[in-house]
Amino acid sequence: MVACGFGPSTLAATHSPQHGARTVAGLTRQINALIDQPRFAAARWGIAVVSLDDGRTLYSHHPDRLLQPASTAKLFTAALSLATLGTSYRLPTRLLASGSVRHGSLGGPLILYGMGDPTLGTESSTDWADQLAAQLQARGIHRVHGDLIADDSYFTTPPFGSGWEAGDLLAAFAAPPSALTVDENSVNVTISPNRRPGLPALLDFAPPASEPLLRSSLTTSPAKTASDVNLYRAPGHDLLYAFGSIPVDSPAQHFKLAVPDPAMLAGRQLERALAARNIRLTGQVRVLHWPQDDSSLREHAHLVAEVFSPPLLDILRRGLKRSQNLYLQNLFLSVGANLSASQQAAMPPGFHDTGNRSVQALDDLLKKIGIPPSTALIGEGSGLSRRDLVTPDALVRLLGYLATQPYATSLRNALPIAGVDGTLAAHMRGTRAENNVHAKTGSMTYVHCLAGYVTSAGGQPLAFAIMLNNYARPDHAPPTSHDVDEIAVLLANFRGQR
Repeated sequence: MVACGFGPSTLAATHSPQHGARTVAGLTRQINALIDQPRFAAARWGIAVVSLDDGRTLYSHHPDRLLQPASTAKLFTAALSLATLGTSYRLPTRLLASGSVRHGSLGGPLILYGMGDPTLGTESSTDWADQLAAQLQARGIHRVHGDLIADDSYFTTPPFGSGWEAGDLLAAFAAPPSALTVDENSVNVTISPNRRPGLPALLDFAPPASEPLLRSSLTTSPAKTASDVNLYRAPGHDLLYAFGSIPVDSPAQHFKLAVPDPAMLAGRQLERALAARNIRLTGQVRVLHWPQDDSSLREHAHLVAEVFSPPLLDILRRGLKRSQNLYLQNLFLSVGANLSASQQAAMPPGFHDTGNRSVQALDDLLKKIGIPPSTALIGEGSGLSRRDLVTPDALVRLLGYLATQPYATSLRNALPIAGVDGTLAAHMRGTRAENNVHAKTGSMTYVHCLAGYVTSAGGQPLAFAIMLNNYARPDHAPPTSHDVDEIAVLLANFRGQR
């Protein structure tokens, strides 16, 4: 199960009428002809299409039906983070020192304090650890008498989204959200055969310092045998099991797995950067996870180094184009973590974890927009949860709200563009939808959705939500993304005004 974008689509101009409907009635007939096919008899469609010029509904099919949105739920996270944090907000990662500095020696621990930046270690900040080490060095510190504490307790929540399935947690697409995130909380695993059958298979891990606890019984099998590579890690545990076999004549196989403890990985990377700057650490790297608390230690600590994420709108662009679950979940949690004391006081008494505070903030925003929260039951930020339920009407209303904001053009361009980039790069090429449809894809097993914007052939800017649930594609039927794409092409071809 993956809450991400669609796979490649072969939809070309010949699959949808190029001479689009000239009336709303004609458009309705075209869409109904597609969704009423017998192969969809057991499935559930929900569709809403609205003109952004006047708010008029051009087409609807069960627009008030609650359906699983998959990654189109990321649109709600985008709206929430932009409304509460702002387009230019940058998430900090701080290095704190507890203790006094004398003659270049720090008499106490260093605290690497994460505050939700999901981009550490990516193209924008590959040298984040060296930046922190350089700032420490510039202060004249060359020795630390204490531990390096990698602290991700800023998010007071478990390291998974509400409703995420345990079976997904090994995969990189379900990498654990963490206030201290690095290398997208994933590790690349390369498995290669040894030089002859019977020898152990070779496993390599990247980036550096990401090697997990490993128990491998993977062997090299004779040539032309079937490959049987298996990887397993029990939820909540660090030990990775590798078993089975890989043929001696097989090319290397590549896997991308979630890192079980991102904070420890970040701490180890900073430790290496300190050593490269000749800053000696007398203690060890250790981690601090919620519900552990070191607030008393932080109260007496002072800031010695800091790095910042790219602007929030840029993070959204990267996350929406790729349908990157971790980016959107971290942003979702950052909203709850940033709520002011007065906002938190307005919640019912008792403990509310970061995720619950974010859910409350989203409900408050939806009420302001005029979307009943009962039509958008969102419990996390990525769409990975099958508990998330949204109506097509709620999605279209959200798109209408976003289209009126000062950042509307930037956000529209941050969405995947049909035939151009992101998860729609291979979709709708050679049709009027190419370089026209800007939309968020959403796909899980039996779930296929598309929500965004298109300009019709008649010049109308439209917002649309196309949701298909409970559909098991029959053998020899077109790819499901083809069916959803075809409706978007019908909208692009629409020539009418009424």
